[in-house]
Parts: sequence; C-alpha cells; structure tokens
Amino acid sequence: MSPYLILFAVFTVLPVIMSVIISFTYFNMLQFPKFIGWQNYSRLFLEDDVFLIAIKNTILFAVITGPLSYIACFVFAWIINDLRPKMRAFMTLIFYAPSISGNVYFLWQMIFSGDRYGIANGFLINMGVLLEPIQWLKTEKYIMPIIILVQLWLSLGTGFLAFIAGLQTVDKTLYEAGAVDGIKNRWQELWYITLPSMKPQLMFGAVIQITSSLAIADVSIYLAGFPSVNYAAETIVTHLIDFGTIRFEMGYASAIATVLFTLMVGTNLVVQRLLRRVGE
Repeated sequence: MSPYLILFAVFTVLPVIMSVIISFTYFNMLQFPKFIGWQNYSRLFLEDDVFLIAIKNTILFAVITGPLSYIACFVFAWIINDLRPKMRAFMTLIFYAPSISGNVYFLWQMIFSGDRYGIANGFLINMGVLLEPIQWLKTEKYIMPIIILVQLWLSLGTGFLAFIAGLQTVDKTLYEAGAVDGIKNRWQELWYITLPSMKPQLMFGAVIQITSSLAIADVSIYLAGFPSVNYAAETIVTHLIDFGTIRFEMGYASAIATVLFTLMVGTNLVVQRLLRRVGE
C-alpha cells in the first residue's frame, strides 16, 4: 500500500496541511509568507460582507440540493435496477448523461435568455402570462431558484452510478430469508435488507453529494456571471476563486478554503452517524 499512501500524502494530506498553515499568513505569491495570526479569519467573518452572503447561499444550496439530489439518485437507481439489463443500461445512460455533457450550460442559457427569443420568455409571452421578457439571470430574485434547478438536474452523477452498483451487489437470497422472517412488502425489504446491504455505497454517495453541494461554483459562474448581480449567486468556492486566482491573496484564500474544508468534514461526520442507524 505504500505507493498509494505516499501519493495520497503528497497530493492530498500535505496540500491540506499547507493550506491551513498559509491561512495564518499574508501571502501574495511574490513575497515570502508573513505570519499574521487570526487576522484572515477575523476579516473573513467580521469585515467581509460578501463572504457572509456566500456562506448563506452555499448553505441554502447544500440544504436544498444535497438531500433532494441524494434521495433522487437512490430512488431512480432503485427503480432502474428492476428493469431488464439492456433497458437498465439505456436508462442509466439517459440519467447520467447530463452530468458529463459538454456545454450543458448553453442549453439553460437558451432557456432563460433575457430576450424574446429565450425559450422561457417566448413560451410565457405566447401564453399571455408576460407582456415583456424577464431578465432571468440578471434579476436577483430569480437567480437562486434557477441555479438550484439546474444543479438538481445535473446531480445524477457518480453517486447515482454508485447506487446502481450497490443495488446489483445485494445478495438475492437475503430477500428470501427476509420473507421467511416476516418481511411483507417492498418498503420493509428496502429498510431492513437493501439499505443495510449497501451502506458503503450509501456513504460514498453521501460524500459525493455533500462535496458537490457545498462546492457549487461552475453553475453559478456560467449562468449568473462572475460576479453575479448583487452577489446573488456568490458561493464559498466562487469567493475562493476570486481571492485565489484573481487577487492572489493566497493567505486569505487559504482561510476561505479551510472554512469550507471544516464545513465539509463536519457535515460528513453528521451524515455518517445518521447512516449508521439505517436498518435499525
């Protein structure tokens, strides 16, 4: 295992440790890092109003898209698993395709284009609901719902495939034994047999969904712009990109990354405790 452990330590553990250390410094990539203690964190929470907006938006994304996409991934996988092999493979491709499609945001830009030729505006004007086109991606109150909708559409990715694989590995004899022991319907089979038998896949899917929901950035940037109107779609990751790749305030960017890392770890620990109770 040493080759894997060495690579993991060099490319994962070491960068995380370095990021935490740099978060306590002023580092502009031109001068040697200067230790400034907790100044980056105090600035982050007490002076940076945009970061507070980013935290609010990120938590809102995570609370809505995380559980919904996780449940949707499992439900669709559970339904598709009962199909014949060829149909199952076809339906898996159909559901998984949006998450790997190139230029997928161009489709949603066409739908929510702000002129009369946008699909949403054209449809609503023809139906008589609107008289003038709406600037969907430039109006603050519409930006968040649209991004959440698109993120949910894109969410059937790796976690969905993990659930499909997990359902395929469940021992079919367990269902026969369960019927003998008094299990009477599909819901009891799901709770007492299926879910406990695929806890590793459930945990993997939870980690993927938590990570993707807390690290939302591409959807916001492609649809709402960078920065978005009044920072309506600002997230922790877009804030990190701003300071890390545009302003090159690497100490401050590392502090943002450390906060995000802590949030992800804490959420994963909570989810692990919940998943241990499955089947009880």
